[in-house]
Amino acid sequence: MLKLAGVTKRFGARVVLNAVSLEVAPGEYVAIVGDSGIGKSTLLHVIAGLEPVDSGSVEFDGAEITRMDDDSATLLRRDRFGFVFQAFHVLPHLTVLQNVGLPLLLRGVKRDELGRRAGALVAAVGLAGREQSLPRELSGGELQRVAIARALVGDPQLVLADEPTGNLDPENARQVLDLLRTQAKARGAAGILVTHSAAAAAGCDRRYLLNGAGLAAL
Repeated sequence: MLKLAGVTKRFGARVVLNAVSLEVAPGEYVAIVGDSGIGKSTLLHVIAGLEPVDSGSVEFDGAEITRMDDDSATLLRRDRFGFVFQAFHVLPHLTVLQNVGLPLLLRGVKRDELGRRAGALVAAVGLAGREQSLPRELSGGELQRVAIARALVGDPQLVLADEPTGNLDPENARQVLDLLRTQAKARGAAGILVTHSAAAAAGCDRRYLLNGAGLAAL
């Protein structure tokens, strides 16, 4: 489904990604670990078509993202990718249900279907009964559950998770990671988790270390 071949990315004279190669199959859940600042977030940005590469290629389902124009890459992200971030990025003025349904709203999904699909994901992540709550009424673990539901509501083929438990205590982190993995796999989505935590990566199908030399299997 996803194939990176020799991806190199520089910022000025600094090599951030050094000839990174990786393949991820449908339904696989892969962890990429590494120290803070090593380039893990940059790697996700490259996969998503948000950053150009200096050399190498990124292909998703046979289409080369590194050759797409901005409009094509935007549509790919909207329709086929899901994102989970450390800082949640939940909109404070929207309810739980509205936050989860936002990707469907952007696709023009009709109100009834949007409500049904968003409501099902809210329940699936353990927040049934909180549909009309505002973000300020939720804990950090609950906010990340909202973010997971939002990432999955559009039935993405690839979920990209960027340090999704960095703001959570260990127990909430464990629950959120279990939830993300099980819900993504239940929907047949591939997943890439980037983290500095070996514990967070432990439940993934495969684990890799990102460093200055590239990407190495663990």
